[in-house]
Amino acid sequence: MGPDTITQSKAVRDLCIYIDFDLSMQVHVQQSVAGCFVVLRHLCSIRLFVPSSVYQSLVFALVLSRLDYGNATLAGFLASLLNRLQSVLSAAAQSIAGLRCSEHIEDAVIGFHWLRGPERIKVKLAVNVYQAFHGTACRYLSGQLQYVADLLLGLAALIYFQSSQRPSVSTFTVGDHVFVAAGPRLWNSLPVDVQSAPSLTPFRQKLKTHLFRQSYPDIVFSCFTIVVFEITFM
Repeated sequence: MGPDTITQSKAVRDLCIYIDFDLSMQVHVQQSVAGCFVVLRHLCSIRLFVPSSVYQSLVFALVLSRLDYGNATLAGFLASLLNRLQSVLSAAAQSIAGLRCSEHIEDAVIGFHWLRGPERIKVKLAVNVYQAFHGTACRYLSGQLQYVADLLLGLAALIYFQSSQRPSVSTFTVGDHVFVAAGPRLWNSLPVDVQSAPSLTPFRQKLKTHLFRQSYPDIVFSCFTIVVFEITFM
């Protein structure tokens, strides 16, 4: 451009979210996972010198919060990419529980009542949709969605675009990952009792209970245990 030569960049960072040139979000996932492991290694050096409750709070504040930051941008991407987020959760659970590398980690993750990486993304996206329809989300999100009543069931449970026509997108593009496509698709997959929650707090509780059962379908937990998890840890 003029006398200057502009070098193409493979990724740029905006609000601490990395956007690569092909919008595959691989750089963002790589940077997030790497940053979480760096912090986790530093925390492990003080594991024996602080109470367990303090150490667990540090992991939540410095590792899991970083893992969840901006994760709604990863909605709809391949499981092979999202599974890398699970490696951070497994390492964090292993560190808190004091397990060895050879010991089974999934039981510890279940014991902490943590959602898997893909389900944590669904929580963020579904909350954004819920807030959009209750006037507490940003206007640019609220203006893209509206309820369309199901004529057969008489329930206002389905969400489409304002044109009431879902735009066609190619599986070879990123169109299916944007909020106006991923949000309605996720919302319409939720049970009616979750969609009809009267306020945000019970919505989050019901949503996370539903997703927790999806994450671990072979594990049976009481409703009381799961509700305590929703309020305490998420």
